[in-house]
Amino acid sequence: MKLAVIPARGGSKRIPRKNILPFCGKPMIAWSIEAAHASGCFDRIIVSTDDTEVGDVARAYGAEVPFIRPPELSDDYAGTIPVIAHAVAWLQHNGVEPQYVCCLYATAPFVRGQDLQEGFRLLQDTGAEYAFAVTRYVYPIQRALRLTPARRVAMWNSEQYQTRSQDLEEAFHDAGQFYWGRARAWLDQTPIFSCDAAPVVLPYERVQDIDTLEDWRSAELKFSILNKNIPTKG
Repeated sequence: MKLAVIPARGGSKRIPRKNILPFCGKPMIAWSIEAAHASGCFDRIIVSTDDTEVGDVARAYGAEVPFIRPPELSDDYAGTIPVIAHAVAWLQHNGVEPQYVCCLYATAPFVRGQDLQEGFRLLQDTGAEYAFAVTRYVYPIQRALRLTPARRVAMWNSEQYQTRSQDLEEAFHDAGQFYWGRARAWLDQTPIFSCDAAPVVLPYERVQDIDTLEDWRSAELKFSILNKNIPTKG
């Protein structure tokens, strides 16, 4: 059985209610639910939430909300792995045995069904414990700068000062969209960022963290350009 779990708690400090705020014409979470359906990958798509309003919106767009997430997994410190492990354990307790489980973030409007398909293919073909979306850093991280206490500039890696940017190793970061994993990996709380994971490389124009209002505005502008037929307000 292939399962999608969308974590979507009700609390959010920097952007209140962000999981269900309108984003380019739909509640934010709707884009993730629709991508999960479009992928054709999943036998069930469930939302893990502590909030009844989030649950109602999720159901309206075709997701299941079979349980309310416990308070100890709904605060600002709850990690992704324990939240997904809880969902898997709950289903097992209720007679369902998922084999493959995809954590799909509620704030991932750029995710596409084919990305989820590719993640599942990699998980199977490579024998990895996880497969998740990454993208490359636009600027070489070896040339990163920091500000000193004296308000001056220093390089993080000064030994790279004379190295041409084209000679530096390309670096990647988590795209913050989805994480396919084997059910046992979630239950065992195996770390995701390790040699047990395979990367699904996405173009950087389809990756955007949405943690602040500035992020949100940037995401809407980017999304409207990539999807010209979709209005930015709804």
